[in-house]
Amino acid sequence: MKNDSDKLLRFTASERVNHWLVAITFFLLALSGLAFFHPFFYPLNQLFGGGVWTRILHPFFGAGMIIFFGGMFLRFRRLSIMTPTDREWLGHMREMINGDDRNMPEAGKLNGGQKLMFWSLVVCMVLLVLSGLVIWRAYFSFLFPVGLVRLAAVVHAAAGAIMIALIIGHIYLAIWTRESIDAMLFGRVRKAWAKQHHPAWFREMTGGGK
Repeated sequence: MKNDSDKLLRFTASERVNHWLVAITFFLLALSGLAFFHPFFYPLNQLFGGGVWTRILHPFFGAGMIIFFGGMFLRFRRLSIMTPTDREWLGHMREMINGDDRNMPEAGKLNGGQKLMFWSLVVCMVLLVLSGLVIWRAYFSFLFPVGLVRLAAVVHAAAGAIMIALIIGHIYLAIWTRESIDAMLFGRVRKAWAKQHHPAWFREMTGGGK
């Protein structure tokens, strides 16, 4: 077993559980939603017992996602507030992607890219919730004019597609940045990893230690 004295706690157990609950409900939502997005994806409805059950379950998956994502929002909203350093980080992001991190400003616990991802997901979730209520035929859609229901369907599909793209990017970057997934699985990261990728947070956690 590796020595935990060489590691820092990055995410608590409750934060990790919250994250994975969001992840599970997201995939249930994405798969059930894609079944109605395009005929190519329609066979996905078999994962949920057929078209009727998929249509019934999809909004309830959404309700679960609202609860779990709401918990994540409450946990990370303050940590995700953008600072001038974060905006500078974003300005140098292309250099980092090309493998040159010499000019990157020191990131805190979350870097500018992670914060931008967080707020982009928040916007998508708000659009999905509002449009989803309008098109939820069993309970709400009859309250709205047909034109608004049609517009909400377009907004819902667009926000869903953007959110899926964001999550794919999130997964790719988590795999690309080694040990990121370990942090969300086990909670701890090596001090050397923290110093390389989040030096300001490393100093905060170690009292300025090197």
